[in-house]
Amino acid sequence: MTTDRRFSRFSKSRETASFSITEIPAGGVCLSAFVIVTETGHPTNVLMGHMNPRAPWDHIGALDPSRVEVHSRGWMLPSSHLIFQESPGDAARRIAREQLELPNLSFSEPMVVSEAYTPRRFPDAAKHWDLEFLFRSEIPAADIPHPAAWAELAFVDLRRTAKSEIARSHEDVIESAGLHFGGA
Repeated sequence: MTTDRRFSRFSKSRETASFSITEIPAGGVCLSAFVIVTETGHPTNVLMGHMNPRAPWDHIGALDPSRVEVHSRGWMLPSSHLIFQESPGDAARRIAREQLELPNLSFSEPMVVSEAYTPRRFPDAAKHWDLEFLFRSEIPAADIPHPAAWAELAFVDLRRTAKSEIARSHEDVIESAGLHFGGA
């Protein structure tokens, strides 16, 4: 039987894949890694920050200056799109090194989450697809770093935090990791 289905096999060649690199969903596709660090002994306290707009987020987090400006007011997880041909684990280590200045941070195996949604900033756009690799870790509160990438970096108690305080739809990522908010 022949099918007209185009399965999600991506390649540079039409002969070996359903989609060549130039044929992606209209809303785009992103591969991202998230580093979810909780406070040792306090699993509802998640390490999040307010981005420092003077930090090189275009290099360390794949965010252009206009997006940094828009999102720097809310709490955000350490995260980044994967660099082309970078493994998810290498991306998590890069995030720990470049964004958190914690080069020896150890992680769980990743949880993989997919989402398809209409971006808030483009309400009439086609659905955007995300494939997210969520890496978990924990550190004591005394070990919170003070990296230049963040204007503020702190353990945020999700029980006392509203989803509206979170930037870049990271509240969805947090909930996908099995964590819950207590605020409205």
